[in-house]
Amino acid sequence: MTCFLRSLGRRPLLHDSRASRFSRSFTQRCSVGILLLLVACGVQARPQQAPAAPAASTQPLQLLTLAEAEALGLKKNPQISVARLQALVSQQSVREQRAALLPTASLNVTGVGADPGGRITAGALNNSIIYPRVAAGATVSQLVTDFGRTHNLVASSEFQAKAQDQSAAATTADIILAVDQAFFNTLETKALVIVAQQTLDARQTFVDKIQALTNAKLRSELDLSFAKVDASRARLLLLEARNNYQASLATLSALLGFNDEQNFQLVEEAEKISPPALDVSPLISEALAQRPEILALRDEVQGAEKFGRAEHDLWLPNVSALGVVGLAPVRDPHLSSWYGAAGVNINIPVFNGFLFNARAKTADLQTSIDRQKLTDLQDNVARDVRNAWQDSSRAFERLSVTEQLLEQANLALDLAQSRYNLGLSSIVEFSQAELQKTEADISDTDARYQYRLTQIVLAYTIAAPH
Repeated sequence: MTCFLRSLGRRPLLHDSRASRFSRSFTQRCSVGILLLLVACGVQARPQQAPAAPAASTQPLQLLTLAEAEALGLKKNPQISVARLQALVSQQSVREQRAALLPTASLNVTGVGADPGGRITAGALNNSIIYPRVAAGATVSQLVTDFGRTHNLVASSEFQAKAQDQSAAATTADIILAVDQAFFNTLETKALVIVAQQTLDARQTFVDKIQALTNAKLRSELDLSFAKVDASRARLLLLEARNNYQASLATLSALLGFNDEQNFQLVEEAEKISPPALDVSPLISEALAQRPEILALRDEVQGAEKFGRAEHDLWLPNVSALGVVGLAPVRDPHLSSWYGAAGVNINIPVFNGFLFNARAKTADLQTSIDRQKLTDLQDNVARDVRNAWQDSSRAFERLSVTEQLLEQANLALDLAQSRYNLGLSSIVEFSQAELQKTEADISDTDARYQYRLTQIVLAYTIAAPH
């Protein structure tokens, strides 16, 4: 108050004839200053009018850290279960192909009633004799060699299984990315709610001051109207911020596998802000070496190559061994009481209507398709890493800019408020300074969380260890 009076006392007088008028003006300004001081001290105790907070959730308050959110997302998200089940299915396909390398054994029990000496005379070139009998036996067969075809099929299925494992890892990374983004979006919207609430409190306090001055005929109704408009804007800002917070919280709850919105209290861990890498080339090389999508497609290409070789091997001979043994307790007198035989069969393909040629050509074309897909994916990943790195670099530079903006906005608001209190400016100037201060607060809050989000996206694009 003393400084306020001194500042008024130092204002120069133009000539002595205006002393009386200056005295009246001086007295009025002192009254305004005293009233402003009294209002500033007394208005703090008055309850502030603010939009009603949303109804409290019926869910109990749950503290949630980022690590806990990621664990919940991986545990309850059905996409993770689907990816793991598909990986198990591909592992069984390997066993299916490998089964061709193992012996095949079967038991047979046969009972036949027929006219003695009857023969099968239709349906085949030979006319085998049918004897009445009851017999049981076993049959064993074993692939000797097919000159690498089965081994290529097994190798192809193994590469496909590895590709499916990498796809499961890619699904895990996708879920973690979505959870992290939802987690920090929720933190940002919560911080913006606090900014909006503080803005409303400050503007409502100013409305109360202007209302008191207006009642004392020291401020015009126009000033009061401008102040109320600014307060109404702050209420709208708070309503929008609360709505965005509830929406982000609902999104996070859904990603964590909950059907309804959970009452989470997110725990923000303090992390040192570090600048992004100076060069993007090592990041691109790292991404091409360890992104699970690229590793999966590389395995698919190798699996397609093995399958193509297997299809070309269809023209090679197939050598297999066969053995049978059994008993015939009830039989025709012409039959022996037991039987047994062993042999080797060689199957050499000659012509089948160009079926094998078509199958081999199809496999080669599919391998070429997979190679082109791999090239395209590598190009897209390199582009994504470069874009994510540029976004992170810009977001880091934005931190210092918004920090300076906030400092300047605070200084401008203090000066504008001082000028308005002294009657040196209109309320329009003060309202503009308030608006710039609010925008600076929002920009600074958004910059901090957006930089963290760009770091998360960059780490995802290069498949950095989490």
